[in-house]
Amino acid sequence: MGLALILLSFALMGFFSPTHGYDPLDPNGNITIKWDVVQINDATQDVRVYIFNYQLFRHVEHPGWRLSWDWPGDEVIWNILGAESTEQGNCPAALRGKNLPHCCDKQPVIIDLLPSAPFNSRVANCCKGGVLSSFTQDPGKSGAAFQMSLGDPSLTSGNNIIMPENFTLGLPGYTCGDPGEVPPSKFVEDDGRRQTQAIATYNVTCSYSQFRASPSPTCCVSLSAFYNESIVPCPRCSCGCQAQAGSKCVKPDESPPLLQLPNEVAPQPVVRCTHFMCPIRVHWHVKESYTQYWRVKITVTNFNYAKNYSQWNLVVLHPNMQNVTQVFSFNYKPLHPYGHINDTGMFFGIEYYNDMLLQSGENGNVQTEMLLHKDSGIFTFRNGWAFPRKISFNGDNCVMPPPDDYPRLPNSGHFGAPSKWCIIFSLLLVIFF
Repeated sequence: MGLALILLSFALMGFFSPTHGYDPLDPNGNITIKWDVVQINDATQDVRVYIFNYQLFRHVEHPGWRLSWDWPGDEVIWNILGAESTEQGNCPAALRGKNLPHCCDKQPVIIDLLPSAPFNSRVANCCKGGVLSSFTQDPGKSGAAFQMSLGDPSLTSGNNIIMPENFTLGLPGYTCGDPGEVPPSKFVEDDGRRQTQAIATYNVTCSYSQFRASPSPTCCVSLSAFYNESIVPCPRCSCGCQAQAGSKCVKPDESPPLLQLPNEVAPQPVVRCTHFMCPIRVHWHVKESYTQYWRVKITVTNFNYAKNYSQWNLVVLHPNMQNVTQVFSFNYKPLHPYGHINDTGMFFGIEYYNDMLLQSGENGNVQTEMLLHKDSGIFTFRNGWAFPRKISFNGDNCVMPPPDDYPRLPNSGHFGAPSKWCIIFSLLLVIFF
């Protein structure tokens, strides 16, 4: 019973923590916007903007980030490289007939260029279509950059630094703080022989909250083991109920609706009708036990007809993750959010093989098996120890079954309070014998 309470506390901690924008498995994770003022001219300023994804296992999928802010005055973007604004906006009448700015919106929305963008419109580290890898999967693809020339067209001179406010990323679940000045950035030029410095540098930190991203969970976990014939399914109504008002799902004998959502930032899930109603289900199966090792099979199934999950990842918290010996069909990296503690690992697909989790259907799943060494000091199949404490998919915590429902060993049945017939039978034995 004590272990069940411990497992329940882990589950509650994992479920409620993201509502505050903090993940205990990634305590320092954030997306940082860096704004470097590199030159001030008579009426314009040259700025370099960088977006860094410092999150260990949360990435930005297609259609990517959409960076926006509020100008303090009547500033415009004269030109831009490495990105573009979604709208040019209504430029001032005084500029008619002249070279018009790239964007005159009071709240510009900037998007990344596509990989096919012309060479003369690029800058270093641009043109990924707004997609940012998590820091663990591919640090080299976890950043983006662009540069702008900006200014107020009503002014002919000025030396004040232009710094906008109210930054947003255009991504569900993210909120950004106020800009804060930090020590100026330094740049290496001429093959490392010269170093230059920004006039001023500001950082904006954006944090993620699963509760803000979605009012309900997006994945759940089911369990099974070789020593028990029963399968513990995802808890009923893990992500919603079919009977809820406004709830829609696709029944097995129905065809999914025709979907055309290429430009929608977060298309609403169109899920297969199930008792748990989650877009994603993760199944953990304790497959075999050897003398010194044990084997686990993990299957991730996509029940969402509206989305392919690119660059997906799975994070597992389990005390035996420090003894992972071999992983098949997936990439695997251990995570060390607290230094010496090694009980968390991250799984993700192999590029061009299974890094795309397809829409619900025959091929809408990916699976792996892993071999773990038995640690004689802690290993056991009793009391649900072989099952994970926490699982997240793409950084969102999955709903776990109640610990009391975990598959039990054949000789470890659930002992409850004795029934009245047991008490009566025991009394009769005492009386007659």
